[in-house]
Amino acid sequence: MGLPSAADIRDATCVACPAQALALGAFDVAERPGVEHPYDSARGYRVSAATGTPTCVHPYRVGVPPAAYASAGAPLPTGEAPPPAPREADLELPDDPTLLEAWLVAVVRESPHARLGATLRQAETAALRRFAPEQVVDALRRVLSNELR
Repeated sequence: MGLPSAADIRDATCVACPAQALALGAFDVAERPGVEHPYDSARGYRVSAATGTPTCVHPYRVGVPPAAYASAGAPLPTGEAPPPAPREADLELPDDPTLLEAWLVAVVRESPHARLGATLRQAETAALRRFAPEQVVDALRRVLSNELR
């Protein structure tokens, strides 16, 4: 099994994730997004508001469980365990367009294969009620290009 490669992580994570620029272990992983992990435009990724440590907020996308890898030196998993699955809260449509991709990933990963088409139609309809069409199309393209490999 093993840990995901740097290229796989870049493809699987959102543009606000420190995994776009840093290696596993050089950032912390939090359970979910929140005000305690804002986007730092000067650095180009989310950070801990308390410590300034780069922080990923989607463990199921980066492929490792939540832990203080960078700030406290928590060891990376060996890669023998399956990556974290989306949680129930990850399946709630966000208000923030920067979290749209992560929501779509969670929805796709939790959908039974036989229902994927219907799930995508429902997700697209729900997203279009809240976000601009170009935001939805961009997010769908990015997510599906990675999730349907």
